[in-house]
Amino acid sequence: MVKKRDYENLSPENVQKVKDLLNPSDGSKAITKKEACGILNISYNTARLSKIIEDYDERTAYVQLRKSQNRGKGASEMEIAEVIRDYLSGDSIAAIAKSLYRSSGFVKSIVERVGIPSRGVSKEERTEVGYLPEECIAEDFKVGQIVWSARHHAPAEICQELSVHYQAESAGFKDTNYEKKYGAKCYTIWVREPFDTDREFWISGIETGGFFASSLAYDLGSLEHLEKYGVDFSRL
Repeated sequence: MVKKRDYENLSPENVQKVKDLLNPSDGSKAITKKEACGILNISYNTARLSKIIEDYDERTAYVQLRKSQNRGKGASEMEIAEVIRDYLSGDSIAAIAKSLYRSSGFVKSIVERVGIPSRGVSKEERTEVGYLPEECIAEDFKVGQIVWSARHHAPAEICQELSVHYQAESAGFKDTNYEKKYGAKCYTIWVREPFDTDREFWISGIETGGFFASSLAYDLGSLEHLEKYGVDFSRL
């Protein structure tokens, strides 16, 4: 594999663009190898340019081979587990499909079929409470249970049920009867989110952060029906 420097543009799309310009199919004038190096933002080196294109062709052929081998095959347990884990961790359907050598439609069908809670893609979608499949609906949760927060579009851990008894025994609460007022139990949760490694106080080795929030049960989704696929939700 060709080593890529930070300033170089060796994305598959850009390499394919260079290939098309070096060998135009419309009869137009081909670019020079020097111009090709400029588009890739690499030093003028014809041997390295050839190696970059060769690696790209080999990778493209391998991906096509894997896709053809998977075509028509049903989803394996390993693939389903990977879709569940990666989707709930924040990966896009397109990125998951690429890693599995499958189509985006294949991945989307797994998300819908096994009952994975939906995740807002755009900022606008993430301001709304997400959709919870029927399999995720639950009226109560256990302390320490990993759930899906439809309001925050992220995995969360149940910390405490804000029961009338708990509020009466704890300082700082208004003794709200959530079940009577809202028709659902309320919990404090720890919402998990990827840690921002650009922050000055980031500690090497820490990959996830989060924040505390409160949530009614109908905005939380159980993930227990997905445990049969062997996903370790504690690592989300």
